[in-house]
Amino acid sequence: MRTAYLKGNPTHFATAGISILICLILLLAATGNSSAQQAKPFKTIPDTLNWIDQSRNRLVPVAIYKPDATVFNRKAVILNHGYGNNQWGSFKAYSFLADYLASKGYTVVSIQHELSTDELLPSTGKPQETRRPNWERGVQNIIFVINQLKKTRSDLDYKHLNLIGHSNGGDMVMLFAAEYPKLVDKVISLDNRRMPIPRIKKPAIYSLRSSDQPADEGVLPSSEEQQRLGIKIINLKNITHNEMDDYGKDFQKAEMNKLILGFLTN
Repeated sequence: MRTAYLKGNPTHFATAGISILICLILLLAATGNSSAQQAKPFKTIPDTLNWIDQSRNRLVPVAIYKPDATVFNRKAVILNHGYGNNQWGSFKAYSFLADYLASKGYTVVSIQHELSTDELLPSTGKPQETRRPNWERGVQNIIFVINQLKKTRSDLDYKHLNLIGHSNGGDMVMLFAAEYPKLVDKVISLDNRRMPIPRIKKPAIYSLRSSDQPADEGVLPSSEEQQRLGIKIINLKNITHNEMDDYGKDFQKAEMNKLILGFLTN
Protein backbone atom coordinates (compact mmCIF):
# COMPACT_ATOMS: atom_id res chain seq x y z
CA MET A 1 0.00 0.00 0.00
CA ARG A 2 1.26 3.40 -0.94
CA THR A 3 1.59 6.05 1.71
CA ALA A 4 0.96 9.62 0.58
CA TYR A 5 3.16 12.30 2.04
CA LEU A 6 2.42 16.01 2.07
CA LYS A 7 5.29 18.19 1.12
CA GLY A 8 6.02 21.26 3.17
CA ASN A 9 7.15 22.53 6.55
CA PRO A 10 5.44 20.51 9.37
CA THR A 11 5.27 23.68 11.46
CA HIS A 12 3.17 25.32 8.77
CA PHE A 13 0.74 22.41 8.78
CA ALA A 14 0.48 22.47 12.57
CA THR A 15 -0.20 26.20 12.55
CA ALA A 16 -2.84 25.81 9.87
CA GLY A 17 -4.49 23.02 11.86
CA ILE A 18 -4.67 25.20 14.97
CA SER A 19 -6.15 28.05 12.96
CA ILE A 20 -8.83 25.77 11.54
CA LEU A 21 -9.61 24.45 15.02
CA ILE A 22 -9.97 28.00 16.39
CA CYS A 23 -12.29 28.91 13.52
CA LEU A 24 -14.45 25.88 14.23
CA ILE A 25 -14.67 26.77 17.92
CA LEU A 26 -15.65 30.36 17.12
CA LEU A 27 -18.23 29.15 14.61
CA LEU A 28 -19.78 26.78 17.15
CA ALA A 29 -19.83 29.51 19.79
CA ALA A 30 -21.52 31.91 17.41
CA THR A 31 -24.09 29.29 16.49
CA GLY A 32 -24.73 28.57 20.16
CA ASN A 33 -25.17 32.25 20.95
CA SER A 34 -27.54 32.64 18.03
CA SER A 35 -29.65 29.71 19.24
CA ALA A 36 -29.68 31.09 22.76
CA GLN A 37 -30.82 34.47 21.48
CA GLN A 38 -33.58 32.86 19.48
CA ALA A 39 -34.73 30.83 22.48
CA LYS A 40 -34.66 33.84 24.83
CA PRO A 41 -38.23 34.89 25.69
CA PHE A 42 -39.51 38.29 24.62
CA LYS A 43 -38.93 40.83 27.37
CA THR A 44 -39.95 44.47 27.35
CA ILE A 45 -39.54 47.27 29.86
CA PRO A 46 -42.99 48.79 30.27
CA ASP A 47 -43.65 52.51 30.19
CA THR A 48 -44.96 53.44 33.65
CA LEU A 49 -47.26 56.45 33.54
CA ASN A 50 -49.11 58.25 36.32
CA TRP A 51 -52.38 59.36 34.79
CA ILE A 52 -54.80 61.49 36.81
CA ASP A 53 -58.54 61.25 36.44
CA GLN A 54 -59.52 64.85 37.08
CA SER A 55 -63.23 64.01 37.40
CA ARG A 56 -62.49 61.86 40.45
CA ASN A 57 -59.22 63.50 41.54
CA ARG A 58 -57.79 59.99 41.27
CA LEU A 59 -54.27 58.84 40.43
CA VAL A 60 -54.38 55.91 37.99
CA PRO A 61 -50.88 54.47 37.37
CA VAL A 62 -50.47 52.23 34.33
CA ALA A 63 -47.71 50.08 32.87
CA ILE A 64 -47.79 49.84 29.06
CA TYR A 65 -46.08 46.87 27.41
CA LYS A 66 -45.45 47.68 23.75
CA PRO A 67 -44.95 45.04 21.06
CA ASP A 68 -42.16 45.13 18.53
CA ALA A 69 -43.17 46.99 15.37
CA THR A 70 -42.72 43.82 13.33
CA VAL A 71 -45.55 42.00 15.15
CA PHE A 72 -47.82 44.93 16.13
CA ASN A 73 -51.46 43.95 15.44
CA ARG A 74 -53.33 47.06 16.78
CA LYS A 75 -55.20 45.03 19.41
CA ALA A 76 -55.03 46.00 23.07
CA VAL A 77 -55.39 44.11 26.33
CA ILE A 78 -56.21 45.86 29.60
CA LEU A 79 -54.78 43.81 32.46
CA ASN A 80 -56.17 43.98 36.01
CA HIS A 81 -54.22 42.57 38.93
CA GLY A 82 -55.42 40.59 41.92
CA TYR A 83 -55.66 42.25 45.32
CA GLY A 84 -52.25 42.97 46.83
CA ASN A 85 -53.08 44.75 50.11
CA ASN A 86 -52.78 48.15 48.40
CA GLN A 87 -49.09 47.60 47.68
CA TRP A 88 -47.44 49.48 44.84
CA GLY A 89 -46.30 47.24 42.01
CA SER A 90 -49.26 44.88 41.88
CA PHE A 91 -49.83 45.95 38.28
CA LYS A 92 -46.41 44.57 37.31
CA ALA A 93 -46.94 41.16 38.91
CA TYR A 94 -48.14 39.60 35.63
CA SER A 95 -45.15 40.34 33.41
CA PHE A 96 -45.11 36.71 32.20
CA LEU A 97 -48.47 37.29 30.52
CA ALA A 98 -47.89 40.91 29.47
CA ASP A 99 -44.55 40.08 27.84
CA TYR A 100 -45.98 37.05 26.08
CA LEU A 101 -48.94 38.93 24.63
CA ALA A 102 -46.65 41.81 23.60
CA SER A 103 -44.48 39.27 21.75
CA LYS A 104 -47.60 38.33 19.78
CA GLY A 105 -48.34 41.92 18.78
CA TYR A 106 -50.70 43.04 21.55
CA THR A 107 -50.35 46.34 23.39
CA VAL A 108 -50.88 45.48 27.05
CA VAL A 109 -51.95 48.14 29.55
CA SER A 110 -51.83 47.06 33.19
CA ILE A 111 -53.63 49.22 35.77
CA GLN A 112 -52.58 49.78 39.39
CA HIS A 113 -56.02 49.75 40.96
CA GLU A 114 -55.35 50.17 44.67
CA LEU A 115 -53.25 52.95 46.16
CA SER A 116 -51.60 53.04 49.58
CA THR A 117 -54.09 55.69 50.70
CA ASP A 118 -57.13 53.53 49.87
CA GLU A 119 -59.06 51.60 52.46
CA LEU A 120 -58.16 47.93 52.62
CA LEU A 121 -60.45 45.47 50.90
CA PRO A 122 -63.09 44.27 53.41
CA SER A 123 -62.45 40.78 54.74
CA THR A 124 -65.75 40.40 56.58
CA GLY A 125 -69.38 40.45 55.54
CA LYS A 126 -70.81 39.23 52.25
CA PRO A 127 -68.08 39.85 49.64
CA GLN A 128 -70.53 40.53 46.80
CA GLU A 129 -71.80 43.47 48.84
CA THR A 130 -68.81 44.71 50.84
CA ARG A 131 -66.34 44.54 47.93
CA ARG A 132 -68.68 46.01 45.33
CA PRO A 133 -67.37 49.60 45.83
CA ASN A 134 -63.84 48.37 45.09
CA TRP A 135 -65.02 46.72 41.85
CA GLU A 136 -66.99 49.80 40.87
CA ARG A 137 -63.87 51.93 41.32
CA GLY A 138 -61.99 49.42 39.20
CA VAL A 139 -64.61 49.71 36.47
CA GLN A 140 -64.21 53.50 36.53
CA ASN A 141 -60.44 53.11 36.32
CA ILE A 142 -60.85 50.94 33.21
CA ILE A 143 -63.23 53.45 31.62
CA PHE A 144 -60.75 56.25 32.31
CA VAL A 145 -57.83 54.26 30.87
CA ILE A 146 -59.78 53.46 27.71
CA ASN A 147 -60.53 57.16 27.22
CA GLN A 148 -56.91 58.11 27.86
CA LEU A 149 -55.71 55.55 25.35
CA LYS A 150 -58.06 56.92 22.72
CA LYS A 151 -56.43 60.34 23.20
CA THR A 152 -52.85 59.07 23.08
CA ARG A 153 -52.98 55.90 21.00
CA SER A 154 -55.23 56.38 18.00
CA ASP A 155 -53.44 53.46 16.32
CA LEU A 156 -55.18 50.87 18.52
CA ASP A 157 -58.31 48.90 17.62
CA TYR A 158 -61.00 50.07 20.04
CA LYS A 159 -63.69 47.93 18.46
CA HIS A 160 -62.00 44.79 19.75
CA LEU A 161 -60.73 45.65 23.22
CA ASN A 162 -59.84 42.78 25.55
CA LEU A 163 -59.98 42.67 29.35
CA ILE A 164 -58.11 40.23 31.59
CA GLY A 165 -58.32 40.16 35.38
CA HIS A 166 -57.06 37.86 38.12
CA SER A 167 -58.95 37.21 41.37
CA ASN A 168 -60.29 40.58 42.59
CA GLY A 169 -59.29 42.04 39.22
CA GLY A 170 -61.32 39.25 37.63
CA ASP A 171 -64.34 40.38 39.65
CA MET A 172 -63.77 43.89 38.27
CA VAL A 173 -63.73 42.77 34.64
CA MET A 174 -66.85 40.64 35.12
CA LEU A 175 -68.65 43.67 36.55
CA PHE A 176 -67.37 45.73 33.62
CA ALA A 177 -68.73 43.15 31.16
CA ALA A 178 -72.12 43.32 32.88
CA GLU A 179 -72.27 47.14 32.91
CA TYR A 180 -70.51 48.02 29.64
CA PRO A 181 -70.86 45.00 27.35
CA LYS A 182 -70.56 47.05 24.15
CA LEU A 183 -67.17 48.53 25.03
CA VAL A 184 -65.21 45.28 24.96
CA ASP A 185 -64.89 42.31 22.64
CA LYS A 186 -63.48 39.61 24.92
CA VAL A 187 -63.22 39.31 28.70
CA ILE A 188 -61.06 36.79 30.55
CA SER A 189 -61.08 36.10 34.27
CA LEU A 190 -58.32 34.21 36.00
CA ASP A 191 -60.19 32.66 38.91
CA ASN A 192 -62.57 35.45 39.92
CA ARG A 193 -64.52 34.09 42.88
CA ARG A 194 -67.08 36.67 44.01
CA MET A 195 -68.68 38.64 41.17
CA PRO A 196 -71.09 36.46 39.15
CA ILE A 197 -70.06 35.97 35.54
CA PRO A 198 -72.73 37.80 33.51
CA ARG A 199 -75.03 35.48 31.57
CA ILE A 200 -74.59 37.21 28.21
CA LYS A 201 -73.35 36.28 24.74
CA LYS A 202 -71.41 39.46 24.12
CA PRO A 203 -68.72 40.19 25.01
CA ALA A 204 -67.24 36.72 24.70
CA ILE A 205 -66.35 35.43 28.16
CA TYR A 206 -63.62 33.00 29.17
CA SER A 207 -62.55 31.91 32.64
CA LEU A 208 -59.60 29.87 33.83
CA ARG A 209 -60.29 28.21 37.18
CA SER A 210 -57.67 27.23 39.76
CA SER A 211 -57.39 23.80 41.32
CA ASP A 212 -57.71 24.93 44.94
CA GLN A 213 -60.16 27.84 45.42
CA PRO A 214 -63.80 27.36 44.43
CA ALA A 215 -66.00 30.25 43.38
CA ASP A 216 -68.92 31.43 45.51
CA GLU A 217 -72.32 30.00 44.72
CA GLY A 218 -73.83 31.52 41.61
CA VAL A 219 -70.58 32.94 40.24
CA LEU A 220 -70.09 30.32 37.54
CA PRO A 221 -72.74 29.64 34.89
CA SER A 222 -74.23 26.16 34.64
CA SER A 223 -73.21 23.79 31.87
CA GLU A 224 -76.46 24.63 30.06
CA GLU A 225 -75.75 28.38 30.33
CA GLN A 226 -72.19 27.92 29.15
CA GLN A 227 -73.32 26.05 26.06
CA ARG A 228 -76.21 28.39 25.26
CA LEU A 229 -74.23 31.60 25.73
CA GLY A 230 -70.84 30.45 24.48
CA ILE A 231 -69.15 31.07 27.83
CA LYS A 232 -66.00 28.96 28.22
CA ILE A 233 -64.92 27.69 31.65
CA ILE A 234 -61.57 25.87 31.81
CA ASN A 235 -60.51 23.99 34.95
CA LEU A 236 -56.75 23.94 35.52
CA LYS A 237 -55.68 20.78 37.33
CA ASN A 238 -52.12 21.82 38.16
CA ILE A 239 -52.39 25.55 38.91
CA THR A 240 -53.51 27.04 42.21
CA HIS A 241 -55.06 30.48 42.71
CA ASN A 242 -51.81 32.06 43.92
CA GLU A 243 -49.80 30.60 41.04
CA MET A 244 -51.64 32.62 38.40
CA ASP A 245 -49.14 35.49 38.44
CA ASP A 246 -45.35 35.80 38.19
CA TYR A 247 -44.97 33.47 41.19
CA GLY A 248 -46.19 30.55 39.11
CA LYS A 249 -43.84 27.94 37.70
CA ASP A 250 -42.68 28.16 34.09
CA PHE A 251 -44.84 25.28 32.88
CA GLN A 252 -47.89 26.85 34.57
CA LYS A 253 -47.25 30.22 32.94
CA ALA A 254 -46.79 28.52 29.57
CA GLU A 255 -50.12 26.72 29.92
CA MET A 256 -52.00 29.89 30.83
CA ASN A 257 -50.33 31.88 28.05
CA LYS A 258 -51.30 29.27 25.49
CA LEU A 259 -54.92 29.12 26.65
CA ILE A 260 -55.33 32.89 26.82
CA LEU A 261 -53.76 33.52 23.41
CA GLY A 262 -55.94 30.78 21.93
CA PHE A 263 -59.07 32.52 23.18
CA LEU A 264 -57.95 35.97 22.03
CA THR A 265 -57.12 34.75 18.53
CA ASN A 266 -60.12 32.44 18.07
